Amino acid sequence: MPSNDALAWAVFKVIGDMDSTMDVDSDHILGWTRMGVLMLCMGWAAWFDHKERRVSNEHWIVWSKPIVFIWSLDLLIQQPHWSVWLTVSALLAYASGSVIGRPTVRDARRGDRVDQFVLVWYLLSAIGIIAAAVRFSSTSPLDVLVGDASSEATLWWSYIGALFTLFVIDLAWRFRFIHGGADAKALMWVTLLFPSWDAVPVHFTTSMDEIILHLPPSLSLLIWGGFLFILIPFVLLVRNTISGSVKSFSDLTMSWMALSIPLNSVHGRHVWILTDTMEMPNGETILNHRKRAPRRTPSDEELNEHIERLEAFGAERIWVSLKLPLLLFLFPAIAPLWLIGDPMAAILPLILP
Repeated sequence: MPSNDALAWAVFKVIGDMDSTMDVDSDHILGWTRMGVLMLCMGWAAWFDHKERRVSNEHWIVWSKPIVFIWSLDLLIQQPHWSVWLTVSALLAYASGSVIGRPTVRDARRGDRVDQFVLVWYLLSAIGIIAAAVRFSSTSPLDVLVGDASSEATLWWSYIGALFTLFVIDLAWRFRFIHGGADAKALMWVTLLFPSWDAVPVHFTTSMDEIILHLPPSLSLLIWGGFLFILIPFVLLVRNTISGSVKSFSDLTMSWMALSIPLNSVHGRHVWILTDTMEMPNGETILNHRKRAPRRTPSDEELNEHIERLEAFGAERIWVSLKLPLLLFLFPAIAPLWLIGDPMAAILPLILP
């Protein structure tokens, strides 16, 4: 399979070849280019997360290159004030902390070149934000929403909104509302790729046009992915029924939250074991099935001991909870994001009179 660098630079070359056709319909071309980059990067990341349960920082660094190039083309076409360019730089600087870490003044004083460079990067970006804030001080976010702002002010405020979105995602990651680091980095990456809905080529725009205020594209992708989680109990129930694992009411209560698999197939699978032995007051040993996965992932030694207990009991099939990475749901969520756009824009009209 091709490497991250090969795929990213192939996309980079295609984008470069489009430069000569920008005068045809630049927004349309850039929108679909962004969507193509989204499909490739998220699909690749979902595959890594599924197979290895981790996505390297190098993946996000490599796939940030097409984003920088797309942004450069977009800004060259719109020709905004230099402060808007530095505001874009602030977005990249903030998101970079999730993969290269945050610089410190102490390390910079000790001669760490990376920290020195990043601190200068932060300083220039902050100057750009302050200069732009002064330049567009007469324009409020409300003016942008109702369409009374200039195109340049609208562009800058969209980047400020994207910067706030990055902060929310980062905060959710730090407080463990978003558990996986790869999930948080993916959402930050999507925020950079689609800083506003103007960058998303939504197919059916009816619901989007009816509501002025929308969720950011990256958070909309997260919500669409969350909706796909609703399908998990039905998928598990069907799989357990087909495998013949639903033989009693107790099995039925487990079948929509867990998967029944052969005990000898546990090794090498990303699962938590829910079945264990339990000694009764009369001395009899029975199998007991937990309803929830353990809070702490057991070590390899603890897992082997657990399996040995079940083998000694004579268990052949056990109930397990699947470790499902969020990226596996974010990738298919790209489809409703493209077709419908903001999920709240589609749902609220159905709820509110």
